[in-house]
Amino acid sequence: MIRVGIVGSRFAANLHALGLRQAPGAELMAAASPNAEDAWEFHRRYEIPHVFKDYKDMLDSGFVDAVTVACPNDLHCEVTLAAAAAGKHVFVDKPMALNPADCDRMIEACRRAGVILMYGENLCFAPKYVRAKELADEGALGEVYYVRQLECHFGPHSDWFWDVKRSGGGVLMDMGCHSIAFCRWIFGNAPVENVYADAGTFVHGERTRGDDHSLVVMRFGRTERHPRGGVGVAENSWARAGGLDDRAEIFGSAGMTVADIARGNALNTYSGPGYRYPGEKAPRSRGWSWTSFEEAWSYGFPQEMAQFVECIDEGKQPPLTGEDGRAVLEVIFAAYESARTGQRVSLPFENDARRPIDLWLGESR
Repeated sequence: MIRVGIVGSRFAANLHALGLRQAPGAELMAAASPNAEDAWEFHRRYEIPHVFKDYKDMLDSGFVDAVTVACPNDLHCEVTLAAAAAGKHVFVDKPMALNPADCDRMIEACRRAGVILMYGENLCFAPKYVRAKELADEGALGEVYYVRQLECHFGPHSDWFWDVKRSGGGVLMDMGCHSIAFCRWIFGNAPVENVYADAGTFVHGERTRGDDHSLVVMRFGRTERHPRGGVGVAENSWARAGGLDDRAEIFGSAGMTVADIARGNALNTYSGPGYRYPGEKAPRSRGWSWTSFEEAWSYGFPQEMAQFVECIDEGKQPPLTGEDGRAVLEVIFAAYESARTGQRVSLPFENDARRPIDLWLGESR
């Protein structure tokens, strides 16, 4: 059994815990969170044997072989470096870090320590999306030329997301990384040649300096599988009232497919008094709603945790590496620059901004 500890105790950590409990070969042994109330509730909910206030104490405890990083974005690099130094394998949830330089430090630290670094992108394990990719790969859609993924709802699940110094950006940083990674995955990680983006703060200006709606258009380069290249579109919003919209569309020369995760597996429910929604997108639902069913499984969390554990056990390369996380982040940086200038931005895109949002706010110069 691979003994795993979780750094964090809120929404992402809960999904990691649900995933690990269903992953063959995984044993959820510990969790660490500076918030004592959250940590103990987390401990009771998942019957975690050991709980720590400081994640460094968990790393030193001898109780874990690997950790999942489910804390705020500004801590991802710090925790990963400490875990690698302690000889622990690392699963770091999206986004990988606040900037590519930190990604490089994380990749190098894990390489030197001889531990696995897996980038956490659950959409690449979601059953509906996996089947959509299979259709594309087996030629059922012809030559794929256009991919669109959108994830939209009315705001993040924790207040720290509103603080751009901690999150690194707005909705483009929070959920755009999902959509960008999905498009890269469908196009076989073909290089992104250029990016055009628009973003704005339309609804939540009193809460954040970050964007709450964004649109990113990526031009993918030519490969053997995609000889004409293709276009990927990432549309993301914290400004969409009415609950979650999470869909992917793939268009090819001979067909197309649409995968709707949020509603395709849901119950159509009417509730007068309302009910507590188990996911992040709507804290309480009244009237008509789409009630989720087996949400963690539908979004691929048990599957990605099983893959992480399998890679550790068999000593093999994870399907999503630190390099993938870095590539997604580079597109996000280019997108914020494009949204600021109104111009298409070519990749590779080098800059010295500390956070992606700094480019959009014009604070990196």
